[in-house]
Amino acid sequence: MTDILLNVDAAAVDWARAQFALTAIYHWLFVPLTLGLAVIMGIMETCYYKTRKPFWRDAARFWQRLFGVNFAMGVATGIILEFEFGTNWSNYSWFVGDIFGAPLAIEGIVAFFMESTFVAVMYFGWGKVSRGFHLAATWLTGIGATLSAWWILVANAWMQYPVGCTFNPDTMRNEMTSFAAVALSPMAVDKFFHTVTSSWIIGALFTVAVSCYYLMRRRHLRLATESIKIGAAVGLVAALLAAFTGDNSAYRVAQVQPMKLAAMEALYDGGDSQSLTAVALVNPFRQPDYANEGEPPLRIGIPNMLSLLATRQADGFVPGINDLLRGGYELPDGRPAMSMDEKIRRGQGAILALQEYRRLKAKEKTEYLGGEECERLYVLGESLKEDMKYFGYGYLKDKSQAVPYIPVCFWAFRVMVGLGVVFIAFFAAVLFFAFRRDISRPRWLHMAALAMLPLGYVASEAGWVVAEMGRQPWAIQDMMPTWVGVSDIGSANVMVTFFIFLALFSTLLAVEVNILRKQIKRGPEESLDETKAQS
Repeated sequence: MTDILLNVDAAAVDWARAQFALTAIYHWLFVPLTLGLAVIMGIMETCYYKTRKPFWRDAARFWQRLFGVNFAMGVATGIILEFEFGTNWSNYSWFVGDIFGAPLAIEGIVAFFMESTFVAVMYFGWGKVSRGFHLAATWLTGIGATLSAWWILVANAWMQYPVGCTFNPDTMRNEMTSFAAVALSPMAVDKFFHTVTSSWIIGALFTVAVSCYYLMRRRHLRLATESIKIGAAVGLVAALLAAFTGDNSAYRVAQVQPMKLAAMEALYDGGDSQSLTAVALVNPFRQPDYANEGEPPLRIGIPNMLSLLATRQADGFVPGINDLLRGGYELPDGRPAMSMDEKIRRGQGAILALQEYRRLKAKEKTEYLGGEECERLYVLGESLKEDMKYFGYGYLKDKSQAVPYIPVCFWAFRVMVGLGVVFIAFFAAVLFFAFRRDISRPRWLHMAALAMLPLGYVASEAGWVVAEMGRQPWAIQDMMPTWVGVSDIGSANVMVTFFIFLALFSTLLAVEVNILRKQIKRGPEESLDETKAQS
């Protein structure tokens, strides 16, 4: 296995990464709206359950229609995404499939079946089941979708922070030792809450945008007004929670992925009492010469904030890229940090030890091993236990490969955080007009709501860019570089399917947008028209 992986086709790696990124980006266009609208429609049906007013029933049914269109598209792209692990990343799947496959299997068996069951009751149970049971089905549909996200994010968080496993040199696979450690990893918990709350923002932006469209057209005024109140309230709470959970996520990244944090901040040389960069002139089109440039030009920072974010101490030490490459600085436990060169050396030793271990084990099956060979086998096994945590570094040809592409990480992070601040201000303004002024009058606010919707997706995708590009070159942090996990297939095959998927997903997206446009233009049921709603 190791020999094959060292000679993998570089073009195949690039196309496999591009195809997976394409599928993930399109899939994530559908998922956050599903999670966000689940909350909106659940709140509206709860209002119907409490008041028994037909208005709230029909309002809930309207948003459920839009939820259903988006839900179907998300399922289609998500299934393809999971199959790509077997087609394009078979070495990865072999190496960690026993661990990575567990949360994906639970997602399919439990969460997906749960939401599929209750979504049928939600759509076809009106008038056929009790109001209480139907309300429960609506909320359980949303909970099922959220549980699906939980298990997917558990799998992704394990790639960022592999825990609860041990490597078995006899099978060449990592095996799970603690399901609880994998499922309840701090990285998984922080990633889940941050991702879900950011998805609620998308649902809230969509609700407010559609409602403002109706206000601009002077249609369905009551639905628009009430939906804006609910959507903006959910959005403001979600935006504040996303800021809080984002802070927790950044702290976790500082502990287990310090190189990602350094790339996000374009922090070349670290130190005590580090400031958080608000903006700096980082060239988006080239990797900076971090070894010689010093800090980026025109940098404006918030004093001590990065140290506070990364260490919870205003004067805490935050390592920069050069510190992480050189090593030698003091770790929180008092040990000196290992240099990247030393990690590479020990990783290469682990690879050679594994090769010799496998050779002796194969020989043991056919003939008797002498005393020296038995002792050597034992020594190799102990060496692997000690150095396996550096195994992935053995595939790096140069320590510069351990540094992610800084401009993408730096600017994507600022896009995400900057838009998050804008969303807090926007939802606060909408709530002010909704409860203190006439929300149907300020046309500038209606136009702003329409503009905010695509920005919500930009912020959401930027967050994933930071998460995934920031951990490069790793498919599994410190354990497997991306190019080691790819399947042994020709680049032409992946390139052809890339363009097939591009056409397919673009068609699906166009179909969804067209269906949503028609449903929004059609509007809610007739009982929501003002003349009947007021009677």
